[in-house]
Amino acid sequence: MATGTVANWITVNGQMTVNADKKARTCVGIISDTHGWFHPSIPEAMAGVDLIIHAGDIGTPDVLDQLEALAPTAAVYGNVDGREIRLRTVEDSRIVKDGVRFWTTHIGGTPKRFNQRIRELIEAEPPDVFICGHSHILRVDRVKRLGGMLFINPGAAGRQGFHQVKTMIRLYLEGGKPVHAERIHLDGKSDHPTTPS
Repeated sequence: MATGTVANWITVNGQMTVNADKKARTCVGIISDTHGWFHPSIPEAMAGVDLIIHAGDIGTPDVLDQLEALAPTAAVYGNVDGREIRLRTVEDSRIVKDGVRFWTTHIGGTPKRFNQRIRELIEAEPPDVFICGHSHILRVDRVKRLGGMLFINPGAAGRQGFHQVKTMIRLYLEGGKPVHAERIHLDGKSDHPTTPS
């Protein structure tokens, strides 16, 4: 990439992959906490995705419009989103893409401490992939106690907040399951492989 850096990060079953052929896979771009700023690297980072999921705090309708121009977009509103955004989005998005069940909400908590509003629901019927934002902290984990559900917080792609690096995730689906995730640093900083706990 010219402006951002895409680096192999983890396969979601815990195995490292290098130079995997992703052309036959479905790709989902996952982003959050843009806070009204459309990073100039987003179009390149989202190139070729089949679906964009925004996990809230979109900020302005313009950001949502620009994402929708790149690929079909499923977005939820966050705590900073006003009426215009809330009329176009939902608090919780539950969708199925290529046999993979996604649940997205803005304030979801962490695998050890889910938000009280969703805790019972997620434990009763966990999706394959749970996505949230709000914390501005990128995190990808398997939640074994919930059938191996994949937890994703893509970090923050906007300029507001304490985060030092603007990030998003590209998630690859194959055979009805998520098989590989890539962490994208939108400012082009180098990336280091990490295995989720």
